[in-house]
Amino acid sequence: MIQDATALAEAIRVGSLSASEAMQASLQAAGDHEALGAIVHLDREMGESTARAMDRERALEPQLFLKRPFGGVPTLAKDLGGPFAGLPVAAGSCLLPRVPSDADSDLARRFRDAGFCPFGLTTSPEFGLSLASEPAIGPICRNPLDPSRTPGGSSGGAAAAVAAGIVAAAHATDAGGSIRVPAACCGLVGLKPGRGVMPAGPAFGNHLGGIASEFVVTRSVRDAVVAFAALRGRARGPYADAQPVTVDDTSLRIGILADTGRTHATTAERGGAAQAAAVALERRGHTLSPLDWADFAGMVDVSGKVFGDIVSVNLAALFDLLDLDPEQAEPLTRAFVARGRAMSAAVLWESMNAGVRVSRDLWRIFDEVDVVVAPMLASAPLAIGAFPSDHGDAGRQIDRMTAFAPLAALANISGFPAIAIPFGMDAGGMPLPVQLIAPFGHEPLLLALAARLEAEGRWQHRFPVAGLAA
Repeated sequence: MIQDATALAEAIRVGSLSASEAMQASLQAAGDHEALGAIVHLDREMGESTARAMDRERALEPQLFLKRPFGGVPTLAKDLGGPFAGLPVAAGSCLLPRVPSDADSDLARRFRDAGFCPFGLTTSPEFGLSLASEPAIGPICRNPLDPSRTPGGSSGGAAAAVAAGIVAAAHATDAGGSIRVPAACCGLVGLKPGRGVMPAGPAFGNHLGGIASEFVVTRSVRDAVVAFAALRGRARGPYADAQPVTVDDTSLRIGILADTGRTHATTAERGGAAQAAAVALERRGHTLSPLDWADFAGMVDVSGKVFGDIVSVNLAALFDLLDLDPEQAEPLTRAFVARGRAMSAAVLWESMNAGVRVSRDLWRIFDEVDVVVAPMLASAPLAIGAFPSDHGDAGRQIDRMTAFAPLAALANISGFPAIAIPFGMDAGGMPLPVQLIAPFGHEPLLLALAARLEAEGRWQHRFPVAGLAA
C-alpha cells in the first residue's frame, strides 16, 4: 500500500477506518513524535469534533462525503499564512498573541471542503525568515530522517509532520523556497504553484508582492495532483472543476542544469541526481538540452536581493500597522525591519522592476526548453543551528539561504511554478532532491513529470502514515 493521504482517504471511504480513528491515530503520533518539535499548537478538541462531523456526514450524507477527495484525513496548518478558523497563528513570534482566528481564509475553506480535518499548527521560524524552523520561542523543529539536521523552513514543521507520518499532508507556504526546501530535506513532494494560481483572500492578500504561494507538502505526487485540483483558484465553489488536469508530457525539451557554479556550488551527489532525473525523462522519449549556469547566475543573485527587499518592506509595514516593538523580536527580524524602514520608494521600485526582468529573462530560457531540471539543494540538510537568528545581518541570511538552495527564490521572484521531488538517497541516507521549473500555467505538466520520476522508485518513506498499517 502507498502510504499517503489518498490511501488514508480510501480507507475511510470504504469503512475500514473511521475519520475519528484516523484522528486518534494522528493525535497519538503527534505525542509519540513530540521531540521532533513539528507541532507548535495542538487542538485535540477541534480535531476530534471535526472528525466526528466527517463520520456523521459519511453515514447520513454519503453522496456529499464522496465528493470530498480527502474526506476525514487529518491535517495541520502552518503557523504562518492564511488563517484557519479556530487556530491561533503567531508566525513563530512572541509578538503576535495566540488568538484563534474567527474565520477561514479562502484556501482554508477549500481544505475543509476537500475533507481535510485540521487539528493544529506546525512550527515555522519567526516571520518565515529562515530555511530552518527554529523560532526563539520554540520548539526547535528536527528532521525525522536525522534529528541532528533541519527539516528546512519555513514550512519545516509541516514537512517534519508529514515525513514522520503524523499526518499524510499538511498546509505549507512558499515565498523563497519554503515549500520546496522542507520537502527536499524530508523526502517529500513540494509543489510551489505559480503566481496567482492559489486563492489568497479574503484578507491575506498580496502583501509580499506576489512572490508567496500556499499549498501543501505531500508524500506522493498523486496527493499533490488531487490537492491541486481541489484547492487551486480556478475552482468556483466547493467542488467545481476539482478534477485533475491531464497533459501530454511526450516529446519535451528537458533543460538540465546540474552545475550551480562556484559561489553556490552543489555537491556532486546532488548534481548527479539532477542529471539522473533528466536521463530518466530522456528514456521516456524527451530530448535533453544542457544549460549553462552563466545563464542563471545573474537571475539568482537578483532574485535573492529582490526577495530580501520585499520581505524587509513587508515586515516594516506589518510592525508599523500592528504597532509592534522590534526590540522584542529576534535580532534577525529586527534587522529585516530596520532594512525595510530605511528603504526608499525608489529603491523598492527598482527592486520590483528587477523582479519583472528576472521573469522576462527566465521566459527566454523557456524559448529553448519546456522544463528545467536542476538540484533543489546544494548539500544535505544542514545541522540544527546552521541558520541562527541571533545576529543582525539580513544580507548574510539571504546569502546563506541562496547557498543552500540556489534556485529556490528564482521561482518565487519570476512567479513560475516549481516542484521538488526526491530522486534517490545519498551515502548518509538523506534524500537527493531535484527541482523542476516550468512556465506559467504548467503545474499539471510538472506534476506529470514528477509522477514519472516517482515511478522510478528511488525513494522510500521511513515512517508509515498514522492510521495506516505499515
